[in-house]
Amino acid sequence: QVQLVESGGGLVQAGGSLRLSCAASGRTFSSYAMGWFRQAPGKEREFVAAISWTGGSTYYADSVKGRFTISRDNAKNTVYLQMNSLKPEDSAVYYCAARLDSGLEFKGPKYDYWGQGTQVTVSS
Repeated sequence: QVQLVESGGGLVQAGGSLRLSCAASGRTFSSYAMGWFRQAPGKEREFVAAISWTGGSTYYADSVKGRFTISRDNAKNTVYLQMNSLKPEDSAVYYCAARLDSGLEFKGPKYDYWGQGTQVTVSS
């Protein structure tokens, strides 16, 4: 069982930056591949980024590639999402998710555990 708690969301102007954190409980965090997803009002949840259990491989949605960076610190049981050059269309609730597998995955149903989400609002 893994519990995930996101933090770091907030209000930022377009062009600004935020860093989201996702703290995981449990001693086997390094056994989980992790992902970030987001959901804007009236839209379906969409994939943002994923990272393998070692952190050696990452994968990004085209919409955030070059602007967002996913990373993890297994000693701290934490995964991060550094978001730069933010745009109003990045506004959404951001969720982190964990799956008991080593590989990257962009499909939400493949993840086993989800956090409660953190709101990111980018003003124009």
